[in-house]
Amino acid sequence: MTAVIETTPNDLPDEAVDTQAPHGGHDDHDHHDYAGDTIFGFWVYILSDCLLFGTLFAVFAVFSNSFAGIVEPSELFNLWFVAGGTALLLLSSFTFGMGMLKAQNRDMKGMMTWLGVTFALGLGFLIMELYEFHHFSQAGATFDSSAYWSSFYALVATHGLHVFAGLIWMIVLYFHFKRDGFTEDNHARLSCLSLFWHFLDIIWICVFSVVYLMGVM
Repeated sequence: MTAVIETTPNDLPDEAVDTQAPHGGHDDHDHHDYAGDTIFGFWVYILSDCLLFGTLFAVFAVFSNSFAGIVEPSELFNLWFVAGGTALLLLSSFTFGMGMLKAQNRDMKGMMTWLGVTFALGLGFLIMELYEFHHFSQAGATFDSSAYWSSFYALVATHGLHVFAGLIWMIVLYFHFKRDGFTEDNHARLSCLSLFWHFLDIIWICVFSVVYLMGVM
């Protein structure tokens, strides 16, 4: 007669009983892949934005001498004023980098402080740009006054709209971090915003060089 041996979960090794352990690691792996896919997808968006700005730069180059007898840029451009706005935007890139370092150290107060400074600098740049648009329009250089000014506003204002979107994004992230803290999703969102903000700085350097410097020559 063969004896039948019954086993209970307590008689089994821990490795055999703990069937749920791999699932937790699998979930963490999937979550990590999700964050990585988010950043990769945002790089794809950045490349598409490069195409957008490349097209706007090309249009501006084509119409760079089409003034239609209206006021020319050399009469209106104030390089010192534009240089001031440029300094604000470039400095905001540094302060954002400091905020990222604080986020890596999980320093909530430090990160929020640096992001607040970044927001203020970006807002200052945007206010200066709007003031410049108002000044130009008062002098007769409106969006529909000539092909040059149409291409100018299309390029510079598109960049300004991106800066505005970045400021809104910062406000949304503030509430995300206040609610959830330093989660992996929030880190991914902050990393994407960092890419976006530094990208805008690079585009603005091109705008300053191509539009403003060449406009006063």
